[in-house]
Amino acid sequence: MSAPREAKTRTTAVVLAGGTGQRVGLSIPKQLLKIAGKAVIEHTLTIFENAESIDDVIVLMAPGFTGDVEKIVAKAGLTKVKRVIEGGSTRNETTERAIAALGEGLAEGEDLNVLFHDAVRPLLSQRVIQDCVDALDRYQAVDVAIPSADTIIVTRTHGEDGEFITDVPDRSRLRRGQTPQAFKLSTIRRAYEVAAEDPNFQATDDCSVVLKYLPDVPIHVVSGDEYNMKVTQPVDVFIADKLFQLASTAAPRQADEAAYRELLAGKTLVVFGGSYGIGADIARLAESYGASVYALGRSSTGTHVENPEHVEQALATAYAETGRIDHVINTAGVLRIGRLAETDHATIREALDVNYLAPVQIARAAYKYLVETKGQLLLYTSSSYTRGRAEYSLYSSTKAAMVNLTQALADEWAADGIRVNCVNPERTATPMRTNAFGREPAGSLLSSEAVARTSLDVLLSELTGHVVDVRQQDPTAGASEASGFEQALAAVLDRQEDV
Repeated sequence: MSAPREAKTRTTAVVLAGGTGQRVGLSIPKQLLKIAGKAVIEHTLTIFENAESIDDVIVLMAPGFTGDVEKIVAKAGLTKVKRVIEGGSTRNETTERAIAALGEGLAEGEDLNVLFHDAVRPLLSQRVIQDCVDALDRYQAVDVAIPSADTIIVTRTHGEDGEFITDVPDRSRLRRGQTPQAFKLSTIRRAYEVAAEDPNFQATDDCSVVLKYLPDVPIHVVSGDEYNMKVTQPVDVFIADKLFQLASTAAPRQADEAAYRELLAGKTLVVFGGSYGIGADIARLAESYGASVYALGRSSTGTHVENPEHVEQALATAYAETGRIDHVINTAGVLRIGRLAETDHATIREALDVNYLAPVQIARAAYKYLVETKGQLLLYTSSSYTRGRAEYSLYSSTKAAMVNLTQALADEWAADGIRVNCVNPERTATPMRTNAFGREPAGSLLSSEAVARTSLDVLLSELTGHVVDVRQQDPTAGASEASGFEQALAAVLDRQEDV
């Protein structure tokens, strides 16, 4: 008889949210500040909700605000959050309360993995979480750190003369600590038990407690991320908001063709810009999986997206014939190249009407149908939204507007159960691009079919408020988690126009 398999150690994430927000000039805790349409702590909790290696989460919240977190958890459907309790007056006291809560209900000799993470680090990657959990298979204590890009100096104050350098440590050995900090519960509990015997005990993080009071326990270091920033100063709020705005997500793919058929059969899709290119491919794919699709376009059905009456009539017809509208997609757009000062009023009006006002009108008209089905509105942008391009000023600025519109509506409609997302394809072989640039080298463009496939994945996902990249050689494509900062950086550095 084979030996029984060793039971998997449970892993709990402890989100430390005891800060008051004084340093960012707030009257509420900074973890309740909204960034990219959501409270900072909701972003953080969602990361752990989506982490496969995390079994449950507890939150240590600033006194007087536990109810606010409970409301956020309930509204967002964060099922892994099991408890929200008040933190202490210091970081050490908050950790001690967490240790006590974690020990409740444990059997004699039972241990668990615990990750302590700052609630105000909302850009934590799944890679770091997994590395911490994996490291706990070998070590009892784990820290997360990154090399210091700056020279660190040690100073001493001499009265009214100010500070003077007393030492310049070797930068190659210096690291900047981040969170999570991960431990076996038995280890961090023992460290605090020993520390309690020290009348002068104080510490600003948990690894330092283990280092000082359990010196024989090695603390393994996992590589962190530059973008795992802590929202502490007023400028951090601005930086984090911009990183969320630029960050991209990869949509999870369905397991097989049968899964697409199961999820799309009987659904109704309305595709504006469905005459050709990406829109036509979305319509063709969705129909092949059993969806009722209304592909609308200027050349095929005489539908002008810039005409609100055309939009409203198209949606009304689809609803009358099928009794529902599950997804509304807008791929329609115009690209006119030229210097703004030399562009006539008619061309400017067309760009604004088709690329900006039309999506706004589509969103307004689609709301009453999508709220019935808890459906999704899907818009499209371009990598030029991160930085306007010369001679593409109208196109770039309207595509940036699509990202802002997506994020705003996702927040505005969240309570109604409507999801809103935006697809960001790189340079794609479409008739619009060919008209603008002529024929380009074979293999240099993404196929419209690939963008259509990803679009279906987005429609069938639970994502909302996301910018979803589609790239030719994207190693994260189809993954449920992607490095938002890295994809944002790639988009910023990409100087080629994506259409």
